[in-house]
Amino acid sequence: MKNATRNVLPVTANVGKEGSGELVSSRYAVRVGEIDVVLISDGILPLPTSTMSTNVSDGDRNEWFDSRFLQRDMFDWALNIALVKSGQRLILIDSGVGDGFEYFTRAGRSVMRLETAGIDLAAITDIVITHMHMDHVGGLNVDGVKARLRPDVRIHVAAAEVEFWKNPDFSKTVMPAAVPPALRKAAATFVELYGRQIVQFDQTVEVATGVSARVTGGHTPGHCVVDVVSNGEKLTFVGDAIFEVGFDNPKWQNGFEHEPEVAADVRIALLNEAAESGALLAAAHVAFPSIGHVAKNGESFRFVPVQWDY
Repeated sequence: MKNATRNVLPVTANVGKEGSGELVSSRYAVRVGEIDVVLISDGILPLPTSTMSTNVSDGDRNEWFDSRFLQRDMFDWALNIALVKSGQRLILIDSGVGDGFEYFTRAGRSVMRLETAGIDLAAITDIVITHMHMDHVGGLNVDGVKARLRPDVRIHVAAAEVEFWKNPDFSKTVMPAAVPPALRKAAATFVELYGRQIVQFDQTVEVATGVSARVTGGHTPGHCVVDVVSNGEKLTFVGDAIFEVGFDNPKWQNGFEHEPEVAADVRIALLNEAAESGALLAAAHVAFPSIGHVAKNGESFRFVPVQWDY
């Protein structure tokens, strides 16, 4: 089955100067109470569809991809980061994949897109890393980025995550062979570059007024999500806890999950939480801009993307 494609007219959120020359919007802004949140696309990661469902049959997997008019062999994973403005603090959530990965030529654009939006890297006061996979820390590893960040930037990472990457366990993952070495290298480079700026936390940390991170585990032992809460409104950036297939099939395990059974429980808990509260949800690997609501659908869930405000 061929991919379904469509042409899209340019859409641009009003967050700064324009002029990137890109034909499709790569950022989208929402306001959560008094807090501004901008989702930014770092690009696309083409990966085998088999990694999206390691505990189900090829037939079940193919049925889902067919229903979405997607190819059965390779899947374009969206890769999103977020920028949050709370008071005087400007918080970056994850940093994208960066460069140096020849098989990810369609990603690594977060720094360029921040600049296009008029965001000076030196204005960022805090960074939250949901977990230390290369597509979340790689943007910080790019040559020249550290020098452009403020020396006192605080990089919040769960203590369990830092500890895990000292000797990571890949025994329960199902990844392309080239990926684990790249993950190890990216994590080690990140710690080497930013060890002095890393602020470790145990279970939860308040990064700024209305912005906090909490450890969920599952995808990695120290994986965390970020809650943005203001004036009775809420958005949760769930990192890699929920993938595109996870709404319809929350028990499907992902090949990049280091604790796949725990990850499934975490995913279901977060989906139930969003469905019950009506809060907004955003994710690293849900189609850009990834912002929407979650509704119960029998034993599974339904993602309801926000209607874009032009």
